Amino acid sequence: MRFQHGVKELIEVLNLINGEFVATEECLENLNPATSKQTSVIPRSTTSDVDAAVIAAKLAFPTWAVLSYEERADWLDKIANALEAQSEEIASLESMDTGKPISLARRVDAARSVANFRFFAEQVRELEVERFEMEDASNHVVMQPVGVAGLITPWNLPLYLLSWKIAPAIAMGNTVVAKPSELTPLTADLLARTLVDIGLPAGVVNIVHGYGHEAGQALTEHPDTRIISFTGGTATGKIVASTAAPMFKKLSLELGGKNSTIVFADADMEKTVSGVARAGLLNQGQVCLCGSRILVESSIYDQFLADLCRHIEAMKLGDPSDENTELGSLVSKEHRSKVESFIQIAKDEGGVICTGGKRPDFEGAFLEPTVISGLDIDSTCSTEEIFGPVVVVHPFDTEEQAVAIANGVEYGLAASVWTTDLEKGRRVSESLDTGMVWVNTWLHRDLRTPFGGTKASGVGREGGRWSLSFYSEAQNICIKH
Repeated sequence: MRFQHGVKELIEVLNLINGEFVATEECLENLNPATSKQTSVIPRSTTSDVDAAVIAAKLAFPTWAVLSYEERADWLDKIANALEAQSEEIASLESMDTGKPISLARRVDAARSVANFRFFAEQVRELEVERFEMEDASNHVVMQPVGVAGLITPWNLPLYLLSWKIAPAIAMGNTVVAKPSELTPLTADLLARTLVDIGLPAGVVNIVHGYGHEAGQALTEHPDTRIISFTGGTATGKIVASTAAPMFKKLSLELGGKNSTIVFADADMEKTVSGVARAGLLNQGQVCLCGSRILVESSIYDQFLADLCRHIEAMKLGDPSDENTELGSLVSKEHRSKVESFIQIAKDEGGVICTGGKRPDFEGAFLEPTVISGLDIDSTCSTEEIFGPVVVVHPFDTEEQAVAIANGVEYGLAASVWTTDLEKGRRVSESLDTGMVWVNTWLHRDLRTPFGGTKASGVGREGGRWSLSFYSEAQNICIKH
């Protein structure tokens, strides 16, 4: 089956450097993963392109840094308003670039990208200088901008995560060089054109496209980037950390996860089955927060597994542009092959494919949502991040055993707990070595709360005041009376 979601003419994506659109000597092809058709050409930025962007950001910094919080917040609101007017185009481009359903792109990607700018505008307007009085002196704590921020973002939530970093960075007075994923450049290009259209001062936000190991590495190791914020895989995060740390850059790493979903026998089964399916398969499982390890109390294990499979089998997989589609394609055929290799490993390790595991008769990078049982808790698919529409299901007998299984991986990003006993939900949550836990829900976000993980899931926290703190330096001024 072939889908028609695409463009009549190729989109030419360019770098945004110092307020102008700049081409590169070499370009890369960008494909719609649902149709395998080319949609655009994008720059293959080199070290010299990144250097030009950093220079532009550095030159823009002194003027931007001295603006008041209110003035910078006004700019964030202008960006939000301009993006909101293009919400449908954002959703369409995200769906075309990633293969995700258009309904999801509207509900999550487009809406949240606008909300991020508005939220951080509000946050900086509320900032006040902290004061600590002594008998003979007054201490004033001032949040100072740091300098040029290098922002590297992934392909699964392109504009959502790009705006999540750009908004607080510039709100606190920094200037930015951003490197989006080469797989999903289209909404970064839309943002770039929007910034030029509204007249954002040149050099405040620069966007360079290309490969991570080329442009991303050049940005990370550049001597004039003072902040590095990276969202992506743990293996790449190690490279970013090893490059940035010796240069004493401020560093935030939001990395991978192998997140547990813990279902107790007293959970509301109807709501839980639906919630667990969503947690495991949103965006085809290509969200770092997805609950791909489902732990179910033994007394309800068989029934829950059967209900979960029936629920997933009823989900509509297909054309991302169809309003009724619930599951689209993976981001690329190469990524699909990687996910399929995990399914084969699961079979080799004795796993049972309860549903899914095959390619549907579609042209693009599609894969049936897959439920696997019968694996050991320390098996490959139970401990390694797959980042696709694959979940594994394990039974447990006691609360303590569930916690031990959940904590028994190198990751510590997120988890969810499903129970009608809210005291148990709180108790189990506090026992989990993760940065975030949801009880009877999943991905229910208040932007004021901290976002980040423990162990191999990352370093640092972003969100709300944690983002404002990361993108600034606290300066204490002590004035003797």
